[in-house]
Amino acid sequence: MVVAFDKCETRPASIDAILEGLDRYNPETTTVFQDYVAQQCEDRTFDCYANLALLKLYQFNPHLIHPETVTNVLVKALTVFPSPAFSLCLALLPPHTQPFPANAEAQASSQISDFVESVQKLARLSTLLESAQYAQFWSTLNSDDLYADLVADVAGFEELVRIRIAVEVGKAFRQISAEVLEQWLDLRSREALEKFVVEVCSWEIEKNGPNGTVIKVPTNKENEVRSEVKSERVDIDMFGRVLRRGFEQAA
Repeated sequence: MVVAFDKCETRPASIDAILEGLDRYNPETTTVFQDYVAQQCEDRTFDCYANLALLKLYQFNPHLIHPETVTNVLVKALTVFPSPAFSLCLALLPPHTQPFPANAEAQASSQISDFVESVQKLARLSTLLESAQYAQFWSTLNSDDLYADLVADVAGFEELVRIRIAVEVGKAFRQISAEVLEQWLDLRSREALEKFVVEVCSWEIEKNGPNGTVIKVPTNKENEVRSEVKSERVDIDMFGRVLRRGFEQAA
């Protein structure tokens, strides 16, 4: 079942009341939404609709922008890829924060802002996840202390991302080399990998096979091999129209 975009099972009633009324456009509610973002970071929950409402308030009231809250929203959005949450949040930020500034003035301003640098670094991580460059994602994340600072407030960030990567791997593979999966999940030991695969994913491990240790993914509707027969129906009337147009003279 597809959950409605504006619904969140863990959303407090007080936040729901704001979103359903005119107070969602009241600048004074920014502090309430900011506290709610902090709660999401602690509880490992994510409420995209409420977070977008906060970013919209920032858009209307730029002087109220709280950079740490914005980056926390973006980091939380990374944990639910491949949903469009990150792109939606990024689109509500000021033009000069975007990964590709539209003009020289925006580019110049972006070079002196720590906030803009943070946003663009997170956009880089999003691009790597969306393009399934998982090993490069972890390498980039571990390459700069700023990344560690950006994700520090989000409890269980690495674990949440690993679970999302595993979900995507499970859609595309029936089996995968343990060595490759170690890199994709950034699990530095075979013991850690096997524990994650068995306890979190409920996948099977085949050791000492012809290709070394292989992770077996159960069949599901995404990775199941199915034959597909396509047919096209072409009748004489379709050819007739083409022939008539060939004899028609241009007006």
